[in-house]
Amino acid sequence: MLLFFLAWIASVTFLGFTAFGQVPDTDLGGLLEQSTIEGGSLDGRIIQLFLIVTVLSLAPGIAMMITCLPFIVIVFSFLRQAIGLQQSPPNMMIMGLAMFLTFFIMEPVFSKSWENGLSPYMDGEITEQQATERTLAPFRTFMTNRVESGAVKRLADTMPDRNYNLEEPPFNLLVTAFMLSEIKRGFQIGFVIFLPFLIIDLIVASILMAMGMMMVPPSVVSLPFKLAFFVVADGWLKITEALIMGYG
Repeated sequence: MLLFFLAWIASVTFLGFTAFGQVPDTDLGGLLEQSTIEGGSLDGRIIQLFLIVTVLSLAPGIAMMITCLPFIVIVFSFLRQAIGLQQSPPNMMIMGLAMFLTFFIMEPVFSKSWENGLSPYMDGEITEQQATERTLAPFRTFMTNRVESGAVKRLADTMPDRNYNLEEPPFNLLVTAFMLSEIKRGFQIGFVIFLPFLIIDLIVASILMAMGMMMVPPSVVSLPFKLAFFVVADGWLKITEALIMGYG
C-alpha cells in the first residue's frame, strides 16, 4: 500500500511525459538514424527520461508537500520527546505510522483525484492539461481549507512585483502557505502534549528535592511515571483519534 501511495502521487507528474512511453520498439542504430532525420528528437527523449527519473526521486517530497503527512510526523515527534524517549518508537516506525495514517485520512481526496483526473486520462477522454488540473483540484481544495487565515496574502506581499490572484493563488504559493500552516499547527499541538508530562517532571523534581536527593536526575525517576500515565490513558489511540477527527 505504501508503494502504491508513492507511485500514485508520482503518476500525477507523469501526465506531461506520456509521449515518451509511445516510442516504438527499434534498435539503437535505427533510433539514431530516425533522430537524425527528425532533427534531434533523440535529445528530446533523453531530456524527458531525465525529467521522469527526477520526478520519481521527488515523489516522497511531493507527498510531504500536499498531504497531512508533515503535521502527523511533527505531532508524533513532539510526543516522543515529551515522554522522554529518544529512540522509541524509532524514526522508521513513526514515519510508517504517519504514512498509513496519511493514506487513511487522504483516501477521499485520492479517490476523487483518481476519478476526476487520472482515470479519464488513462481512458483517453481528456488531455494532459485537463487531467493535471482535475487531478490537482481535490488537493487544492484540501490545502485551501487548511491554510491559516492571511498566510497566502502575507507570502504574496513578500513579492510585490508579482500580481498574484489571491482568490485562486498559484499552486506553488498555496503549497508554501499550506506547509507553513501545518508546521504551525503541529507546534501548537506539540505544546499541548508537552504540558501534562512537564507537570509530572516538576512534581518528581520537587519531591526529590524535598527528600534531599539532589544528585538523582529527575528525568530518570519521572520516566516510568510518564510511561504509566500515557499507557493508562491509552495515549496513542487518543492522539490518533484527535488527529483524524481534526481532518474530518
